Amino acid sequence: MAINLSKGQKIDLTKTNPGLSKITVGLGWDTNKYDGGKDFDLDVSVFLTNANGKVDKETNFIFFNNKQNENASVVHTGDNRTGEGDGDDEQVQVDLLNVPADVDKIAFTITIYEAEARSQNFGQVSRSYVRIVNDANSEELIRFDLGEDFSVETGVVVGELYRNGAEWKFNAIGSGYKDGLSGLTRDYGLQ
Repeated sequence: MAINLSKGQKIDLTKTNPGLSKITVGLGWDTNKYDGGKDFDLDVSVFLTNANGKVDKETNFIFFNNKQNENASVVHTGDNRTGEGDGDDEQVQVDLLNVPADVDKIAFTITIYEAEARSQNFGQVSRSYVRIVNDANSEELIRFDLGEDFSVETGVVVGELYRNGAEWKFNAIGSGYKDGLSGLTRDYGLQ
């Protein structure tokens, strides 16, 4: 049974699930009916950072145009441009045992594509979540529902996997950004 997390909560992932190696991080959302008539296109981006919280090479910024890092230990499975239907809208596969040693954190974010031009924000997004599934048995281990705390934000750091010695933990963050992907890339050390 999945553990439901609250904002700010941290949990052991590999220590409480011995032998866990390959996981899928699923992210999902719905958009509210009134949206100004323009389609919503939400995108998952992943930042693989060093111990200082910075991405030190462009291959460690994973999104719809760069679907994996150098050794394919973190792979974005593809862009969903509509968010239609139930279940995960986008997924990222992570091979925890093969994540390069210089990667300390793996941050998962959701941004709204062309949010400013389309007058869209996370106040118009509902039922957003992140979940972690054990690929070996398809068991959902962790789930974090972001809630409805957003208004003008166009990007959200949903959560992050991070190293703690030899173990991996998960931090449920849920922190919004008013300047979307540009703000996120800047804060993670990219131009």
